[in-house]
Amino acid sequence: MSAKRILLTTTSYQDTPGEHHDLLNSQDYEIVRERGPLSEARMLELAGEFDGFLCGDDDITDAVLAKAQPRLKVISKYGIGLDKIDLGACKERRIPVLFTPGVNHTTVAEHTFCLLLALVRNLVESVNATREGKWKRITGNELWQKRVGVVGLGRIGQEMVKRCRGFEMEVHGFGNYWPADFAQQQNITRHASLDAMLPHIDILSLHTMLSHETRHLINAERIAKLPKGAILVNTSRGELVDSAAVLAALDSGHLSGYAADVMEVEPPPADHLLLRHPKAIITPHIGSRTYESVPRQAMRATRNLINYFNGDDDVLFANKD
Repeated sequence: MSAKRILLTTTSYQDTPGEHHDLLNSQDYEIVRERGPLSEARMLELAGEFDGFLCGDDDITDAVLAKAQPRLKVISKYGIGLDKIDLGACKERRIPVLFTPGVNHTTVAEHTFCLLLALVRNLVESVNATREGKWKRITGNELWQKRVGVVGLGRIGQEMVKRCRGFEMEVHGFGNYWPADFAQQQNITRHASLDAMLPHIDILSLHTMLSHETRHLINAERIAKLPKGAILVNTSRGELVDSAAVLAALDSGHLSGYAADVMEVEPPPADHLLLRHPKAIITPHIGSRTYESVPRQAMRATRNLINYFNGDDDVLFANKD
């Protein structure tokens, strides 16, 4: 029997040292490496010759799945975001999707708070000035006792709340999932809707999944409901935010700042206005890319793949009935 052929596309996995490389290389697999995230067009070029995908945020559409069958047996997702995979088509075609929940929540929350602190204390502009030999002393703002609204109270959202409470911030929350005990312990004010929460916060932090319902969740109409001078933070998915509306709000002063680790198109065009806007800080989707988090995610994704092929029950399914 020929060796199983695996398409590995996640660059975090490939670029970060760790025991996941030894584990994958110890298997009798033929590994084909690509630099993702891959477009649908590129996936269509590659699909059809692989037994498994070990993927990041590649466009795995119904057309890709159709071409990938009958050989494709499993998709092992590095991470938890599944919006780039057509789960409905996977279910119809009986292709299991595996994922890695619970491995990157602290890392992403740390990065979110890092962005927020950098924004309110003008960190980027100040450091750029000193590197040019200038002593530019810019007055910033405190986070202490500011009002923050957290959208999505899953693992990452909860970790963000803990960090906000450490700064004695007043925490407001909204989401379909509501961890009642945690919310009570952290003194989170619950709101029945996002629109109801917006007028009561100074900072809005997004930690919810991307879906048809949440695409452009933050648009011009909702930004207008925030108090003048509010800050928006997004380390979830770029498509949750209407970039044009954010740009307009930054230019008008209704938003005093935007910090994000994600964009609607990644990588964005080099001339995207948000990348150089003086009130914005954009990082290149590195929220979970740490030497601690990447091996955790990579090991879980690799074990999922190996265990599935070996018939082992220790597999984390994203789409199991």
